[in-house]
Amino acid sequence: MRRIYVLLPNAKSATRIIDELLLRRVEWRHVHVLAAPGVQTESLPQATLAQRSDLLPALARGTAVGWFTGMVIGLAALVFHPEGLKIAAGAVVLITLISAAFGAWTATMIGVNVPNTRLKRFENAVEKGELLMMVDVKTDRVDEIEALIKKHHPEADVEGHDPTIPAFP
Repeated sequence: MRRIYVLLPNAKSATRIIDELLLRRVEWRHVHVLAAPGVQTESLPQATLAQRSDLLPALARGTAVGWFTGMVIGLAALVFHPEGLKIAAGAVVLITLISAAFGAWTATMIGVNVPNTRLKRFENAVEKGELLMMVDVKTDRVDEIEALIKKHHPEADVEGHDPTIPAFP
C-alpha cells in the first residue's frame, strides 16, 4: 500500500474526489482528510489520532528506550548485588518488561500531543485552510489514482506519495 497526499482548497472538492474514488473501488476507510480546526469537514472521513499525531513513532521510541533502560538496571542489579538483595534472571526480565511498558506509556502521552512528523511539509497549507487528503491505495494503482485526480480536478494539488504507508495508521 502507498499513501497519496493531495491538498485541496475546500470540502466541496474533497467530496467530489471521494465520490470518484469510491466509484473507482477505493474504500471509504482508505481515505482520510485532515483540516485545521474550524474548517467544515463533517461529511468527510476524518484522519485518526494516529494519523494526526506522532503517537506510533513515540510508542516505538518509548518502548525501545524503556526496554534498554530496564535491561541495564536489571543486569546491573544482577551483577553488582546490592547489600541484602538477591536478584534472579526472572527479576531482570520483569524489570525490563515493566520498564518497557512505562517507557511506552510515557512516550505515548507525549507523542499524542505532537503533530505527525510525516505531515510536517503540509502544516502551513492546512493552517491556511486547505484540506489534506490522504488516500491509501495498492502500489499498482498509485499512478492511476494520481492521474484521475489531476485530470478531473485541476484545483487539487497532488503532492506525491509515501514509499510505504505506516503499519498502523
